Amino acid sequence: MDVLRSTPGFHYCDGKLTCDGVPAVEIAERFGTPCYVYSAGLLRERYGRIRDAFAARDALVCFSVKSLGNLSVLRLLAQCGSGFDVVSGGELFRVIEAGGEPGRTVYAGVGKTAAEIEFALGAGVRMFNVESPAELRCINDVARRIGRQATVAVRVNPDVDAKTHEKTTTGKKENKFGIGLSGTRELAAEAARMTGVALRGLHVHLGSPIYSADPYRHALEKFTTLVGELRSQGCRIDTINIGGGYCISYTGEPVIEPADYAAALKDSLEKLDCSLIIEPGRYISGPSGMLLVRVVYRKESEHGKRFVICDGAMNDLVRPTLYGSFHRIWPAVSDHGMPPVVKPEDRHYGGIQTQVVDVVGPVCESGDFFAKDRPLPAMEAGDVLAVFDAGAYGSTMSSNYNARPRGAEVMADAGEATLARRRESYEDLVAAEKDLQESTQRRKRAQKMTSGRPKAGR
Repeated sequence: MDVLRSTPGFHYCDGKLTCDGVPAVEIAERFGTPCYVYSAGLLRERYGRIRDAFAARDALVCFSVKSLGNLSVLRLLAQCGSGFDVVSGGELFRVIEAGGEPGRTVYAGVGKTAAEIEFALGAGVRMFNVESPAELRCINDVARRIGRQATVAVRVNPDVDAKTHEKTTTGKKENKFGIGLSGTRELAAEAARMTGVALRGLHVHLGSPIYSADPYRHALEKFTTLVGELRSQGCRIDTINIGGGYCISYTGEPVIEPADYAAALKDSLEKLDCSLIIEPGRYISGPSGMLLVRVVYRKESEHGKRFVICDGAMNDLVRPTLYGSFHRIWPAVSDHGMPPVVKPEDRHYGGIQTQVVDVVGPVCESGDFFAKDRPLPAMEAGDVLAVFDAGAYGSTMSSNYNARPRGAEVMADAGEATLARRRESYEDLVAAEKDLQESTQRRKRAQKMTSGRPKAGR
């Protein structure tokens, strides 16, 4: 155990799953289930890997807050030197609360409101990624009204297919994101006439996860010509933001690494001769988090279908039903540990005895599942299951559907586990509504007390 405390990540030791040296079953007993558990060591390590991969370009790494917005996670990454990528005023507020620097933060998203833009300008964000002509005009108007000038980059939609899920591809011409190449030229000319904005960059984000550097390279090839044209028109384009989407392995098989992306893009980035911003989210947060759930019941239908019913549900992790996503799932106590690779098509894992089951939750939807037809070791009520690679788009997409309180979030670091977000209570579920009811009742009482008073004479 002493060795594992200095080793970041998730490991089986003597048949027990640990996170940064803390046994998963102890975390489940102490903080309850369902709960998310984050490896501080892995967060640091993976941030460092992607930072170092693009070090030759001195890239500003802006962690994508939408992937995992827990304050403890953001604070840890800020301490590592990370900047941030936000898509809402709420995410910017989280960055500030966590001690992140607005000056190292970029603001993306297609629907920024005037109020959000004013908040971001007042905070001093580094750059807005502009998604439409209407948005650019709004930023210009707000900036002029409050006496500021906003630095902006145009988000370009290069019509490049990143070969990812239809719901997470963002760089094709039919997607709602960004502006086409001809539209970018027109918008740059309009921006040049504005006093509230300074057009300094181009931004592209193609989707996630992307398992090849080819889509990035194809997009940058289009950028090379575009940047030259804009500069010849007098635009001071000195920043390129190539977004995120860097993949992870959900099966344990090798995948392309940040150094591979960086090597493939080296020549294109040198030609552009710009400052570089990247926006990794999943790459850092995905493998750094797991969801712990506890088996409540086992069930077998008269047709022979087996179900493992857990206390975690689609409201805790919606990715399997929303995207058809595959996550490795394994008992937190297993004499054989977990196979190093677990693939959707696998039906046997060496000498490990398994049963084919659906891993489901208690939510009243047939889409409430973590896995279907999955071979797993036999489990009993009370056993703890780990859903791996769940740090990205797990807790941030969780909800209170079926009036289910959201689970706790825990940070493990060098043999210690601390609460990063307390478990919600039933009272939390109704607090905002009760506040409203109590306010209404106070107002009615006040009106009743004053209605019977004599009116002052003239």
